[in-house]
Amino acid sequence: MNYISSRGQAWGISAAEVIKKGIAPDGGLFVPEYIPQLTKEDFAAMEGWNYQERARHILAYYLSDFTESEIKDCVEGAYNSKNFDEGSIAPLVKLGEKKYVQELWHGPTCAFKDMALQILPHLMSTSMNTTGETSEIVILVATSGDTGKAALEGFSDVPGTRIIVFYPDQGVSEVQKRQMVTQEGSNVYVAGVRGNFDDAQNGVKGIFSQEDYNLVLKQQQMKLSSANSINWGRLLPQIVYYISAYLDLCKEGALKSGDKINIAVPTGNFGNILAAYYAGRMGVPIGKLICAANTNNVLTDFIRKGVYNCNRPFEKTISPSMDILISSNLERLLFEITAHDASKVAAWMEELKSRGNYDVGPEVYQQVADCFWSDCCSDQETIATIRRTWQKDHYLIDTHTAVAVNVYEKYLQSTGDNSVTVIASTASPFKFGSSVAKAVMSEDMLADRNEFEILYLLEEFTGVRMPAAIKGLENRPILHNTICQIDDMQKTVSQFLNIK
Repeated sequence: MNYISSRGQAWGISAAEVIKKGIAPDGGLFVPEYIPQLTKEDFAAMEGWNYQERARHILAYYLSDFTESEIKDCVEGAYNSKNFDEGSIAPLVKLGEKKYVQELWHGPTCAFKDMALQILPHLMSTSMNTTGETSEIVILVATSGDTGKAALEGFSDVPGTRIIVFYPDQGVSEVQKRQMVTQEGSNVYVAGVRGNFDDAQNGVKGIFSQEDYNLVLKQQQMKLSSANSINWGRLLPQIVYYISAYLDLCKEGALKSGDKINIAVPTGNFGNILAAYYAGRMGVPIGKLICAANTNNVLTDFIRKGVYNCNRPFEKTISPSMDILISSNLERLLFEITAHDASKVAAWMEELKSRGNYDVGPEVYQQVADCFWSDCCSDQETIATIRRTWQKDHYLIDTHTAVAVNVYEKYLQSTGDNSVTVIASTASPFKFGSSVAKAVMSEDMLADRNEFEILYLLEEFTGVRMPAAIKGLENRPILHNTICQIDDMQKTVSQFLNIK
């Protein structure tokens, strides 16, 4: 299995090189040359396997230059009882006759990004060994909140790497920020950016595209790579948990062979729902992929109209990991849907860069609409959904999962499609405890309490256990104080790396 760039200027690249590079040299995203197909025999065998065995089997299709033992080491190094507090790794919780929540937040940072970022450092180290890499790999990350901490946790003290994370200074929850700025590790660096996530993401992409700066890094025996979902090594492990969810449903008898399922995903950068799309292309019988947006509903408009337009106000919401207007992974979907027409994709991405919008036309739009359905959810609806889910099901959800639950309910009402549905639960409710507490507790109970005091009240009130990774976070020393302007991000990287 080799990889090609979505913009057509790189092809025949090995998995190890793709994981090491992160982003293609032409600015595009690496995609597999073809999508492997799982057979009926594959599904029948995997149904009886545990999560780790399923992951090894699925990843092997895409990592053909890794040995079987290397893949096994990567998988077992990531998905174990030390890193995950749930033996099944990504358990399903039944909330209704045909409604299931897949909890993707049982890793060390209590967010779904752990599902990929616990294994990516192992994939990266193996890739460096496979390719004989002698330079230090500098992982450069822009985060809307969860990726940053998960990447820092995964790459902390990994030999041969350094990691630099930029986050919007006023655009993450207090828990998310505290998780990042208290991160330990001799090779980790964190900086807040005076701007939003799109500003941080554009700044990181700009640093990747600066040939002169990359030459300076090369002279210092350093190379840039990414841990955002623009890196195929970040996206690939996410395919596994959607296939695993389908297998679990078959195993427990909720589905008969061939029955279609729907998958609802709270969506910002489009990576998580794209992984579900790839699972479908590999053979999981998916009816609809339900793309759930908050009031930054650029994806909802695109899926409904075929026009991507980020020329709109940026909204700060209580589901901050979805506060994104430029969804990078949509580029991969367009490449797949156009049968790898890189010239079209490159033209659309240039229009997005120059004008802030592009129109894919009726033919491509129809193919998108055949696969996806989308709606959006306001903050008020998010709070109401958390409250309703707690009262009705005695199940506590965070603000991002609530967006997905709300939009799934709208889908059900709009279409009447009562197929078995898996809702991706992307974070522990305690990562966004203040908003969750407002939904289930009275104002009087929360009055004059800071965010961390509220977490303990929420635990006491609901009886839901606060994850160990969050408990006591307020007492950990702050180790990273850097705040920078958008235009100073490259200078900040140089300062962290001690480059004059």
